[in-house]
Amino acid sequence: MSSSELEDLAAELADFAPPEKKAGRTAREERIIAGFEDIQRFVTTHGRVPQHGEDRDIFERLYAVRLDRLRALPECRELLRPLDHQGLLSGTPEDRMAVETPDIEDLAAELSEVTETNDITVLRHVRASAEKRAAEEIADRTPCKDFETFRPLFERVQTDIQTGMRQSQPIEAGRRGIEVGDFFVLGGLTLYIAEVGEPLKTTAGEIDRRLRVIYSNGTESNLLLRSLQRAFYNDPAARRLASPETGQLALDGEFDADDVESGTIYVLRSLSSDPYIAAHRELIHKIGVTRGKVESRIANAEHEATYLLAKVEVVATYKLAGIQRTRLENLMHRLFAPARLDITIHDRFGHPVQPEEWFLVPLFVIDEAVERIKDGSITHYIYDRESASLKPLP
Repeated sequence: MSSSELEDLAAELADFAPPEKKAGRTAREERIIAGFEDIQRFVTTHGRVPQHGEDRDIFERLYAVRLDRLRALPECRELLRPLDHQGLLSGTPEDRMAVETPDIEDLAAELSEVTETNDITVLRHVRASAEKRAAEEIADRTPCKDFETFRPLFERVQTDIQTGMRQSQPIEAGRRGIEVGDFFVLGGLTLYIAEVGEPLKTTAGEIDRRLRVIYSNGTESNLLLRSLQRAFYNDPAARRLASPETGQLALDGEFDADDVESGTIYVLRSLSSDPYIAAHRELIHKIGVTRGKVESRIANAEHEATYLLAKVEVVATYKLAGIQRTRLENLMHRLFAPARLDITIHDRFGHPVQPEEWFLVPLFVIDEAVERIKDGSITHYIYDRESASLKPLP
């Protein structure tokens, strides 16, 4: 095809005729800037300028034609130079990896299904801005070649949800950003933030970042952070899979006033005069969870078999936020099951009772367990009764 036909196609995409000089930007100038911003978004997304070639997407080829036209017109270069933070206007066709002359008939055929309009103020053969933005915000997902590296993370997050160590929470704007190691649910898939790139400055002066996102179906994408945030906003079912290290579990004194309190883990020591209990008093502890006040829970301890029919003293408490109390209590009990106190007492009716919440565990080990729950490492440890310590899984 001739160069004049290519020029006609570019003219159809946008009216780049020199604008009339008057105060403020004209409608033509605004269209030129909008068209240039489309090209800038393409470069930010793909890391290269749009290229000609039959193997290229139709809209990439149109962006390439548009960029050639903008570079050729001095008035456009002058208008766009303050916005050209990527240096696109200073390039030449030789800068591109492959330059092929597009066939005008092929381009027209590919555009034939695009809705047209008879309004001469609207560019023909071009998708609506909202449609283009939506398409550009969804990066192509590709197979994740090293997914086996991430598979254990997805398996662990499922276990954490089942045990209550993670909570599915609505994504609230302004509460917490997107960071490496975060898990979310979007569009029915679990996704993991594997990498967060360096800051990128947009044409609007905002800061964006490129993300490496791994999906539970074995694919990945390189979304922009703001694109992912918009996707969360547009999906009412989107959730953050919050973990203890994001602040769900807090030690007494670290609990934030604006957190949603779930309850309290309490550690008790028995004041029983039973010879065995008295001899091991510093090691025997009851670990429980309550929604109310611990003091109210233990008020009648000496009359309840679960408290060994004796008064107790509170030796430690840990506040809970955004986590299921029962599941966390079960986790603690399973962890220290090898050291469960084997004792039988008779309740006030003379019936034998075997309390199950008392353990032969030093207090400092319970403290360590809570810290490991907070940082998420508890799933890699077991309690060793012989050494009275937490040990890494073999």
